[in-house]
Amino acid sequence: MNYIVESFADLQILRYGVDGFPSLSPRQKRLVYYLQEAALCGRDILFDQNGVWNLRIRRMMETLYLHFLSRSPRPAEFPALEVYLKRLWFSSGIHHHYSTDKFLPGFGEDFLRRALHECPEAWQPLAAGASLGEWCAAVFPVIFDPAVCPKRVNQADGADLLLTSSCNYYQNVSQAEAEAFYARQKAAGPADTPVPYGLNSRLVKDAEGRLVEEKWHVGGLYSPAIERIVYWLERAREEAETPAQQQVIDLLAAYYRTGDLALFDRYSIAWLQDTDPCVDFVNGFIETYGDPLGMKASWESIVNLKDQEATRRTEIISSRAQWFEDNSPIEPRFKKKQVRGVSAKVVIAAILAGDLYPASAIGINLPNSNWIRARFGSKSVTIGNLTKAYSEAAKGNGFWQEFVLEEELPRLEKYSRLTDDLHTDLHECLGHGSGQLLPGVDPDGLKSYGAAIEEARADLFGLYYMADPVMVELGLLPDGEAYKAQYYAYLMNGLMTQLVRIEPGATIEEAHMRNRQLIARWVMEKGKKGGNVLEWITRGGKTFLRVNDYGALRGLFGALLAEIQRIRSTGDYAAARAIVEQYGVQVDPGLHHEVKRRYENLRLSPYKGFINPRYTPVFGPDGQTIEDVRIDYSEGYAEQMLRYSRDYSFLI
Repeated sequence: MNYIVESFADLQILRYGVDGFPSLSPRQKRLVYYLQEAALCGRDILFDQNGVWNLRIRRMMETLYLHFLSRSPRPAEFPALEVYLKRLWFSSGIHHHYSTDKFLPGFGEDFLRRALHECPEAWQPLAAGASLGEWCAAVFPVIFDPAVCPKRVNQADGADLLLTSSCNYYQNVSQAEAEAFYARQKAAGPADTPVPYGLNSRLVKDAEGRLVEEKWHVGGLYSPAIERIVYWLERAREEAETPAQQQVIDLLAAYYRTGDLALFDRYSIAWLQDTDPCVDFVNGFIETYGDPLGMKASWESIVNLKDQEATRRTEIISSRAQWFEDNSPIEPRFKKKQVRGVSAKVVIAAILAGDLYPASAIGINLPNSNWIRARFGSKSVTIGNLTKAYSEAAKGNGFWQEFVLEEELPRLEKYSRLTDDLHTDLHECLGHGSGQLLPGVDPDGLKSYGAAIEEARADLFGLYYMADPVMVELGLLPDGEAYKAQYYAYLMNGLMTQLVRIEPGATIEEAHMRNRQLIARWVMEKGKKGGNVLEWITRGGKTFLRVNDYGALRGLFGALLAEIQRIRSTGDYAAARAIVEQYGVQVDPGLHHEVKRRYENLRLSPYKGFINPRYTPVFGPDGQTIEDVRIDYSEGYAEQMLRYSRDYSFLI
């Protein structure tokens, strides 16, 4: 397979293979097909969640793109229009998918105005009777003015995180008003089994200024898209592999019809306990990174197949979950006395959608509800074919040779793929499921810092156990040297190479980046005080990281894990804020400049995403029964995005 498709702006588009799909039974293939249709039907939801103008701007730009694509000659601004549209597709809106800063087009207002005058079908269906001048006056500031909608998710300390964010989860609602609104809901609900308040709704003010939740369900917001999702879920139910999987689909469909969060919890429990089928899926409002308050969930979906051979690794880990919990370096009062229901597997992604497309996570651990994790456990997946695609696409790109210390390079070349996958397994399978909140602690009490703290907790759990001799004893690592590849690569990324994703003068706001820098800078600072465990060195005018004592480094990871778990378990907001702001937010400008310069010389793209394969049903003689499903990898990026907009646009 040719994994690399194209590059533009700071993005690279890759393909992934779905090994194992051709050998599925006809019934399993139909199940995959119906579930991927349900996945694609939710596409518009994420665009709208990310900003109120996104769907209209996407439709306008797509129409202009197709209009000029058929012309000869094309205007000089066409390449800039094409790049802007491709970025908009990638980010599901006008804000960068990772930094959440608004990106600006490479063409000017005069060109866009002329283009809209020439192509009225690009704007008239969207303008509700307004004139071209009125339309331009409304939409141009959103596209061109850096001061209008500058940030989709603002995490700056001291700001009103809602009034300064452009996401579409709140309208004319301040941070204090939203926090008070949901505090009242939590106080009125059950303390031991709280539903995820606010997860599936937009919070707005009505005509009288009262706060009202507009829920996302059939008959509510996003109903046209959700109705199609439910339709395909019901078709998938007919092909379910087990009665338990049928129940999962029934509960999800019922939740979609009603918006009842208690049903969502029932669905989550049934889903995590359903571990037998080869074909599995996630579909719904799941992760809350897109909400500045970490409550409302973006829509996402993935359909996957179990990788039977690779799953052996995760089964070994999950079967010993209690041992890992008992031997964790955290305080005994924060440990689970009995770890329940931990399951893990390596999967092959068959389709990515919503907030998992085109950029995707490589591991998932769900559900997110703390009380469900405590009573019933969790289900973790590592997405093996995506990590394979990343690895194959990176071969020979010169990145390691530029940033890795020469004496560390052979170890990374030998062990990095294995240790990367193992760290993901430990992070998702055990890290997120480890530890417990003390009685009465609000799961959302860390507020905007909760996501970074949670990701740090899971990363540190994995880092600490990577170096444990049990990894070799269980056959998960070949020898006692392998873990060092992960330690070095992780710290190099947290301290240096992830900075390529930050614009000069900016601070770090994305939760995973904050987490990685927090860990790396904390151990760097403490390690210097404790014997120069790791240090900066200069060779040939370039800065490199050197680790002098890997054993002591493991001890530092364990000490930080203990503190992060204490913060999480006790809901210590002040400590969460202090440690994230001190270590995870600020950027060293000199090092930043150097890293950016060295990276740019490699001509690499710091962000990557994927094209999905295309599935085509093969009908039997009656023209209705699907006898087979064919998979095809030839579709291009723009071709796929335009097809999705043509076939799966239900909200505009």
